[in-house]
Amino acid sequence: MTPQRRLLKIFGVVQGVGFRPFVHQLAGRYGLTGTIQNSGTGVTVEVEGSDEQMDRFYQELCDSLPYPARIHHTQVTQLDPAGYTTFTIRSSRKDSQKSAVILPDLATCPTCRDEIFDPSNRRYLYPFTNCTHCGPRYSIIHDLPYDRTNTSMHEFQMCPHCAAEYHNPADRRFHAQPNACPDCGPQVAFVDQQGNILSEKESALDEAVRKIVDGYIVAIKGVGGYQLMVDAASDDAVQRLRDRKQRQHKPLAVMIPSVAWAHQYCRLSKLEQQILEQPEAPIVLLRKRPEQVSISDRVAPRNPQLGLMLPYSPLHHILMLKLDRPVVCTSANLSDEPICYEDHDARRRLDSIADYYLSHNRPIVRPVDDSVVRIVNNRALMLRPARGFAPLPVASDSQSTATVLALGAHLKNTIAFSRADNVFLSQHIGDLQGVESRRAFEQAIQSFTQIYDSSPEAVAVDMHPGYLSTQFARHLGKPLIEVQHHHAHIVACMAENQLNEEVLGIAFDGTGYGTDHTVWGGEFLRCTRDQFQRVGSLYPFQLQGGDKAAAEPRRSALGLLHELSPHWDDEYEKLSPVQSFTPTERRMLSQLLSDRRHCVSTSSMGRLFDGVAALLGLAQYNDYEGHAAMQLEFSTISDLEVSPYSYDIIHHGSGLWADWRPMIQELIQDIQNGEDVKVLATRFHATVIAMTIDMIKAIGRYKIILSGGCFQNAYLVEQLVQRLSADGYQVYTHQNVPPNDGGIALGQAVCALTKLSTQQQTISLIQR
Repeated sequence: MTPQRRLLKIFGVVQGVGFRPFVHQLAGRYGLTGTIQNSGTGVTVEVEGSDEQMDRFYQELCDSLPYPARIHHTQVTQLDPAGYTTFTIRSSRKDSQKSAVILPDLATCPTCRDEIFDPSNRRYLYPFTNCTHCGPRYSIIHDLPYDRTNTSMHEFQMCPHCAAEYHNPADRRFHAQPNACPDCGPQVAFVDQQGNILSEKESALDEAVRKIVDGYIVAIKGVGGYQLMVDAASDDAVQRLRDRKQRQHKPLAVMIPSVAWAHQYCRLSKLEQQILEQPEAPIVLLRKRPEQVSISDRVAPRNPQLGLMLPYSPLHHILMLKLDRPVVCTSANLSDEPICYEDHDARRRLDSIADYYLSHNRPIVRPVDDSVVRIVNNRALMLRPARGFAPLPVASDSQSTATVLALGAHLKNTIAFSRADNVFLSQHIGDLQGVESRRAFEQAIQSFTQIYDSSPEAVAVDMHPGYLSTQFARHLGKPLIEVQHHHAHIVACMAENQLNEEVLGIAFDGTGYGTDHTVWGGEFLRCTRDQFQRVGSLYPFQLQGGDKAAAEPRRSALGLLHELSPHWDDEYEKLSPVQSFTPTERRMLSQLLSDRRHCVSTSSMGRLFDGVAALLGLAQYNDYEGHAAMQLEFSTISDLEVSPYSYDIIHHGSGLWADWRPMIQELIQDIQNGEDVKVLATRFHATVIAMTIDMIKAIGRYKIILSGGCFQNAYLVEQLVQRLSADGYQVYTHQNVPPNDGGIALGQAVCALTKLSTQQQTISLIQR
């Protein structure tokens, strides 16, 4: 039988995952000849043999991929036989267009973990052990294709033993680009505040452990940046870290030696344990055991959850083995700044925080923080996309082939970049309100354009004229496509769920610039990927003080009270938020709200949550973003059946208003009657859910999209999805893309691509 030849162009997560040796072995099993080669867009495979052999080869290729490889799509071309006699792995090819999926950094695999704890192994206690199934990827890559010469490992010349592994297709370290050992690879050093090396190699690890046990703060250079470690059981050490980091109340993440330790501190479901142990190794928010006393209450004050993670690099595994205790492991930065990742920058920015440094000489190309995940509605919900997940590819499902750069939001900023059929969502960058954050933002943009060797044809931005990202875009000299904040939220969820039709989007969050120049945040939008109509919103109220209102929930409470009575300062003077102001301040604020001076009108659900939290005395100030709303959620009783407060659905112009005023009036009466705060918090949530459902029913039957920061609230999401599903609605929520502003860039990019596609189709019709 005359052999046949097929050319397979494979796109997806196929570089840096052991894909080429897997295909090499598979071709040998089926007696096929040919070649395989990395390119800037994916992997190219040529196979030669009988049709039956090639069919069976391709079927097993798709069914038995090595984790975490994923094939997004394959182009198959039938060619004339080339007369191959063997199956070979060719050197990587550079393409003019680069669109390959960059693999995120992955946690140490079990085999490598066994090696570093085996005294007879040459990599015993070596903190940079890896193979094709694990180790750094995104944090060390300079360019595509993913080859050692294009990573920060290019300066480490492999020894004969490592080189033999690297070039052997049968070895699990075949083309493992960060491959190294103690003889040829990076090394750790223990350094003091002045930059003096105090010890190296294993002695450095031992010294770091001793200092942590003694209560010192040690900055550890991890996979994607520096982390601050202290003993999680020590009140004094944790408080010292909080004081120096200027982070008094926001929860701190804890690293534990193993899953068994997690069960000591938290209640874990089977799904939560699976996510904790998965190769992406995120921080997982878990329910505390009330009886646990080993972890200081100062780690997560007034919070029923703990953010736990397992060691995910060899360095972490070795430290945790030696420490044998939980440690706080948090981003090395001042509050609201991006994570430190360059050695000189860490010395400069952490000199007032860290007592010592455990550093190493493998350069980090780009900072990647730890990802944060929470289980909501029996599914993993991404809250912060970073290590293990970024850059996250989402299929664009667009007819446009344009390259679009999307610059995201002002808070929880990420950026997005479209190439071929994918939109790549970057790692968490942070809030764009400081010099360091802006530098990280610009570096992230440069990083994407450099890796994909492409300048964007258009830039998608938020409509808010004051956002740094929007202002920055105006200097790029590219066509700008403005996308309304909440429309971007909805489109991000549509893209993640592969929906391309008209939907009803419910966007509940804190702040978003509306088309009427007011602050939106409680929106009902009938929309497609490129257009929307505002068909409903929360009844608007006044916020006084601009940005102060977001930082002070008590100001949101005053805005709510002012809608009930212009004499709120007298009628409600005994309520907690009113009491928090002096009599002079109350008189001034009453006048400002009445005159609407220095005020902005808002329909924000996030600010409604803030205001109710303040009324209930849970928080008058937001010590961190979402603090008051979280306290309100934590006060709910999940299995308590309550009746909702009163509310109205009223017509306004061409849309509807969800009128919360009757609810607040009744809530105040309950507060004045001394009702249990937990019951009131639960009734408030029940009211928001009932009001939302009635708004949806009044608007019409569509597929429902839930997006925005308020949908990080598990009680709200679970009850709303359950009720809507029972009424026959199809409800879509986020999973891998965060519902908060970290998902905005994806929505902007997909909206822009859809608009460009529509424009191209219109031009094509005109030309015809």
